[in-house]
Amino acid sequence: MLGCVAGRILHVDLTKGQLKVEEPPESFYRKYGGGSAMGTYYILKHTPAGIDAFSPKNTLTLFVGLATGLPVSGQARVCANAKSPLTGAIGDSQAGGFFPAELKFAGFDGVVIRGRSKTPVYLWLHDGQAELCDASGLWGKDTGEVEDLLQKELNDPKIQVLQIGPAGERLVRFASLINMCNRANGRTGMGAVMGSKNLKAVVVRGTGKPTAAHPEELAAISKQGLQSLADIPDMTGLSNNGTSDGLGWQNDFGTLPTRNWNEGQFEHFENLTGQKMTDTILKERDTCFGCIVRCKRVVETEYDGRKVLPRYGGPEYETMSTLGSYCAVSELGAVALGNQLCNQLGLDSISAGATVAFAMECFENGLLTEKDTGGIDCRFGNARAMLRLLEMIAEREGLGDLLAEGTERAAAKIGKNAAEFLITAKSQEAPAHMPHAKRSLGLIYAVNPFGADHQSSEHDPTYEDGAFPLYPQRLAMLGLTSPQPVGSMNDEKVRFAYLTQLFFSAMDSYSLCQFVWGPTYELYGPQETVAMLRAVTGWDDLTLDELMSVGERRLNMMRAFNAREGLDRKQDKLASRFAQPLGGTGRTAGVSIDPAELERHKDSYYKLAGWSKTTGNPSAKKLASLGLDWIKP
Repeated sequence: MLGCVAGRILHVDLTKGQLKVEEPPESFYRKYGGGSAMGTYYILKHTPAGIDAFSPKNTLTLFVGLATGLPVSGQARVCANAKSPLTGAIGDSQAGGFFPAELKFAGFDGVVIRGRSKTPVYLWLHDGQAELCDASGLWGKDTGEVEDLLQKELNDPKIQVLQIGPAGERLVRFASLINMCNRANGRTGMGAVMGSKNLKAVVVRGTGKPTAAHPEELAAISKQGLQSLADIPDMTGLSNNGTSDGLGWQNDFGTLPTRNWNEGQFEHFENLTGQKMTDTILKERDTCFGCIVRCKRVVETEYDGRKVLPRYGGPEYETMSTLGSYCAVSELGAVALGNQLCNQLGLDSISAGATVAFAMECFENGLLTEKDTGGIDCRFGNARAMLRLLEMIAEREGLGDLLAEGTERAAAKIGKNAAEFLITAKSQEAPAHMPHAKRSLGLIYAVNPFGADHQSSEHDPTYEDGAFPLYPQRLAMLGLTSPQPVGSMNDEKVRFAYLTQLFFSAMDSYSLCQFVWGPTYELYGPQETVAMLRAVTGWDDLTLDELMSVGERRLNMMRAFNAREGLDRKQDKLASRFAQPLGGTGRTAGVSIDPAELERHKDSYYKLAGWSKTTGNPSAKKLASLGLDWIKP
């Protein structure tokens, strides 16, 4: 068996209270890699078609990757998968931190969770042992309180805790999983699925150590990363100022979503930049296990008499945008406090911020009144309203009970023209990257199996003439050699979207960080990624083509799951707001996404993927070509 993996997968039946260990062969790891490819495999195997996402029969999976826990940057990721309560499609979400490595140290590469416990429990994994423990005393408490109580109960300050907050307990459809109190599996509502199972937390601790097949080669690759960190401008900025380093650029480019995507520029953007955070409230730069980039922000400040504590980290670019420019909130302290609330209560900050912005637009247009909001003035720019709505959503209090259902369900209940204010794809609220300039993202938002997602493909500015010289060199390895104007959308951009989507899908299959391993600006490119996996596994014949096929296998499994749930080409669309011209005065003012053009590009995309033009789904023949003939489409 490979030295880089634990070689053990834990199966948990919460209904029966049973725990069983599976020991897959090496060939299984080579075929699926780990991460969300393995997670989707078990969901297809164990989740019956057509069940409600909150059914005990919904399977929740947690998987790490081949390199997790080894001494190289960007390997500490955990992938969570289940049928999503927000979208009804496959759910997928990744997080970093120290939990992923500790899970492997504890003796497991993944956990497959089914059923529902009669009472609240947590799963305790330690040095190959697994047990279900009473969590009645933890239920109802926020993430910081739970972490403190578990450290005391288990008498170990070094345990790692992946948990739900009160939002997950109350089945908020975009509830997240939180580890270290500040790393989030945020998207698609995986925290709500865990809450529906009465599972409060997964706690891990171990002394096992994975080993690389070629440690000297891995050490050389790791050392190379130090030079790349200094040489690649985007990586230097990421390390110095975090993911918000690019917020000013996004604003200048006209792609900073403002006032619920009515505009692409925010007049107070300077208050929310990564540099502003560094200069004012940054306490330290944190990192995930084994990573030299240190992109994680840790802040300390106060807003409106409430302390913002370092243990809850600091806002990333997405949070800075969704709680900031989406809502026209310009106070950095308020955004930092909102980020803390999301991490304490277990909310996806992207969907949470987008949902608040949706409510604000409904309020400004008279679809909601102070009678609906409980007396809150929910106009754009009201930071206190933004913060209070986050709490109401997590508590399902008043209007928060409706907003906790997600914006599409809320719009249907509010009625009138509320649907015009949606910024969704497959019912998931869009992240803070606008396809009005990054045109290929519009296609990816539409066709992506789990809805609008900004880390499922590379972004357009990396594939234009004049990009940093390293980018075209790396993209050429994927067969992309014809750079296109950033605002264009054509068949070559479709190829760019699809091929980089396959690469990113592989990264999620191997559970690797896409800020470190990628096809353009990242610390390591495709060539180094293959070399690293060879060094880790000893698969000296591993090729880039095989890596891409792992990503393709994951993508096709996800589409096959969605097809089973009744999704097809008709759901590969964008909300009507995307077709409306943007307001404001920026370079994207007046720009819209043409639905007819999107349909044409979907045709080209499906052809590249080998999927049916009619349904947008893979055929039995296509699945068989990927070794997935066990799936019945």
